[in-house]
Amino acid sequence: MLKSIDWGEVKRKREEFWNSSPAYRAIYERMVKQGYHFIGTIGVVKRCHWSKEAVLRNRFCYKCLWYGIESHRCIQMSPVAAWCWNRCLHCWRIQPEDIGLHWDETRVPVVDDPEVLVEESIKVHREIMAGFKGNPKADQKRVEEAMNPKHAAISLTGEPLLYPRLGELIKEYHKRGITTFLVTHGTRPDVLANLEEEPTQLYISIESWDKKSYEEFNRPLVPRAWELFQETLEIVRSFRSPTVFRFTIVKGYNDHEEALRSFAKMVERGNPTYIEVKAYMFLGGSRGRLTLANMPEHEDIRRVAQRLSELTGYKVLSESIPSRIVLLSRIDKPIRHGKGCPDGVEHPEKWCPVLTKEYEERED
Repeated sequence: MLKSIDWGEVKRKREEFWNSSPAYRAIYERMVKQGYHFIGTIGVVKRCHWSKEAVLRNRFCYKCLWYGIESHRCIQMSPVAAWCWNRCLHCWRIQPEDIGLHWDETRVPVVDDPEVLVEESIKVHREIMAGFKGNPKADQKRVEEAMNPKHAAISLTGEPLLYPRLGELIKEYHKRGITTFLVTHGTRPDVLANLEEEPTQLYISIESWDKKSYEEFNRPLVPRAWELFQETLEIVRSFRSPTVFRFTIVKGYNDHEEALRSFAKMVERGNPTYIEVKAYMFLGGSRGRLTLANMPEHEDIRRVAQRLSELTGYKVLSESIPSRIVLLSRIDKPIRHGKGCPDGVEHPEKWCPVLTKEYEERED
């Protein structure tokens, strides 16, 4: 039975925290301007580009194509808005250099109640999607469906493994019939090994191929981050839920043979269910650290995916051109966690037709 939540008190605590220092205030103002909605005290929700596309243009994200996730019913959230053990060059998380102020990024200063985060994330998602009610261009049946979210992507910004009650958060979503996709850089293998409840699907996000490249690109804030990531690769094998190694390809950085051979060895160690080869997105704070030339074209992603297929034996199953991503798999057909895009693997163009050669999400 759900407990009664005093939303006025939740808001009061949130305002008190974000006004408690100049750094926190600057983070808050920047993130609100970027379209983030704060939940609990330090959690956030943001509407995904594909939620809008689903209701306005009948187009869906790659998670719909491959795993059945209904884009308009998916909550994009993080329990830790601005905390992580890395300062990756390609990340859109707000980092101290972006605002000229410093805070301890490695330790969360507040631990929100999982039930508050889940309930408020649902509430905010409904409020965001309700904005399409009455819009003549929106599919009103889909807008109504969005009021009953079925999926949560715990991946938006920051490192979710720094949230001490992550297993409880996952459990709270599952209790409500909401699936969870957890995305991590894997610097807390201890947390992954001790989750009270596994996510519906686990993603390990990977960019670097050795310790030197990791320290230069992922810029760890803690000792032994590369070694901790190596431990995570081994832990992935023990998960019962489907697992994904998502290789974010940065043009001119990790698209060469040495990197791809190292990635293949990681796949051999971790034995993930899937590999996703995804283009780096020239977004947010990363625009001050990388250049537009670092964002690969879809042809570049196809080439890398084909080479990884040769090196790993994983089969190229599908792609989504607008998201510049290719799916490789060691099983014949992806496990589906929802009713969206039923033949999306075989016919991605049917569910996500290409509208432009530009990277759409940059404009949203």
